[in-house]
Amino acid sequence: MNSEAFTLDPRLAADTRLLASLPLCDVRLMDDARYGWLVLVPRHDGLVEIADLGEDEQITLWREVNLASRALRAVMPCDKLNLGALGNIVRQLHLHVVARCEGDAGWPGPVWGHGQRQPLADAELHERMATLRQALAAPG
Repeated sequence: MNSEAFTLDPRLAADTRLLASLPLCDVRLMDDARYGWLVLVPRHDGLVEIADLGEDEQITLWREVNLASRALRAVMPCDKLNLGALGNIVRQLHLHVVARCEGDAGWPGPVWGHGQRQPLADAELHERMATLRQALAAPG
């Protein structure tokens, strides 16, 4: 597994923006005004399932999910944090971390397949990215 040859799935590239590169994963912001939503993508081609990672990388993955979760909750307080690794449409291994609030556009159901993505306005996108980058960089 060579991260130098990593290629991001075109659907993830179209819907998300790069926030940060952690030791294993790129952390990407889902460009959807309806939700606070991060996507973590391990930088290895050919991965489909978490079990495709070695044990040490699985531990790193969960550390990075925890970091992303804390950052998202700090920036976008929520009633529930949803984690998901579906892969039914985009097979490339990626994990969703979604801040959910009672009464949001998809509540109480899942965010997937609920309405159309609503891209953030440029100013809001840049502000959300800046605050999330700062939260990701904050110590523990």
